[in-house]
Amino acid sequence: MLLNKQISIPYFLKQIRYEILAISVFAILVGWLDHFRLLKELTFPIAIPSIVGTAVSLLLAFRIAQSYERWWEARIVWGAIVNDSRTLTREVQLFIKDNNEKEIAVFAERQIIWNYALGESLRQLPFSDRVQSYINSNNITAENIPNALLDQHIAQIKRWCDEGRISEFRQVQLDTTIARLCDSMGKCERIKKTVFPRSYSMLLHTLIFAFTFILPFGLSDNLIVPEILLSIALPVMFIAIEKTAIIMQDPFENTPVDTPMTALATTIEINIRQMIGDPNLPVREESNTYYQM
Repeated sequence: MLLNKQISIPYFLKQIRYEILAISVFAILVGWLDHFRLLKELTFPIAIPSIVGTAVSLLLAFRIAQSYERWWEARIVWGAIVNDSRTLTREVQLFIKDNNEKEIAVFAERQIIWNYALGESLRQLPFSDRVQSYINSNNITAENIPNALLDQHIAQIKRWCDEGRISEFRQVQLDTTIARLCDSMGKCERIKKTVFPRSYSMLLHTLIFAFTFILPFGLSDNLIVPEILLSIALPVMFIAIEKTAIIMQDPFENTPVDTPMTALATTIEINIRQMIGDPNLPVREESNTYYQM
């Protein structure tokens, strides 16, 4: 989740520094041509850059809307993961006839690790020491670690059913909850792997540079410096809006606007440990909202 102390104007300017440089050089070149070379007598009605600017604004509005939809969907999916993790733990506690605390703790620990492993997999980062230690101690060698952990959930539930410790109806209920977790995992992977069409960005950049080229010829030639500054400021504003959309459209890319998967996994762990009566609660830290690059 976006935290004020983790994002700043310098951070954002760093993201668009090359675009600002390109726009500035291009605007200065066009402004110079407008005043000192063959194009000095060329003028456009101000309506023409206005039309191009309007087209850019409409495209940016669509881009921002689509990016926010992806970002918000990611947050909704992780909200469902929080709820289903609590529900699964509660069902296991309720359904097992002998209420074996040790086996419930093993199941709960696996669910806790699943949340951390999913977040780290989506960020494409090396697993943390805690997750890697769990993987090694349980000899998990699958390519998709979160999916392998859900498979172990299913295997343990099947064993309970075969031993007569839960009924078939309750097994189906547990399977349904795990299926929802698997569905949420699939939605996260879809968001992660679905790339916004590159042609859309190319069209947008082409229009922004066309706007930068046309604008000086629609402004008054009395003062060159204000003209060039305006020709830089407006396109940079468009570029900044587009960069905001680009950052927001990838909610699992380890940025300050990243979905706070580590913080949510910590919340889930606290809830689950309280539910099973485990006093070893983790310390919640704001800095674990996203990993520092």
